[in-house]
Amino acid sequence: MRGMRKISAQLLAVIGSCVITMAGAQGLVDPTRPPGALFEAADAGAATSGPVLQSIRLSAERKVAMISGEMVVLGGRYGTARLVRLTESEAVLKDGAETTVLRLYPLVEKRVAGGGKSASGKKNTAKP
Repeated sequence: MRGMRKISAQLLAVIGSCVITMAGAQGLVDPTRPPGALFEAADAGAATSGPVLQSIRLSAERKVAMISGEMVVLGGRYGTARLVRLTESEAVLKDGAETTVLRLYPLVEKRVAGGGKSASGKKNTAKP
């Protein structure tokens, strides 16, 4: 009887420590997870409809954009729009008078090093 109590007490201690460890692990954050702002922006972007630029392939032979799962060559059509310009980070679709600029990284603003102007023409005020 005494041996059974000892085993029961040990078993209870092991189960208790497992429960405490699991409860403590719930508060841990994955160090490889991107900051929350990226998730919020992705959720906001998911709500908008329209074409999404997923990748760009530029070579001497071909210039191709993956737009919403469809491969579109430069000069080719995506729906009723034509792909008129393709750079390393954006694709420009033209549909009649309407122009749509799709950015590969919509949350990233490219800046010129050395405090010059950014790619959008705005003065770079960030300190090095």
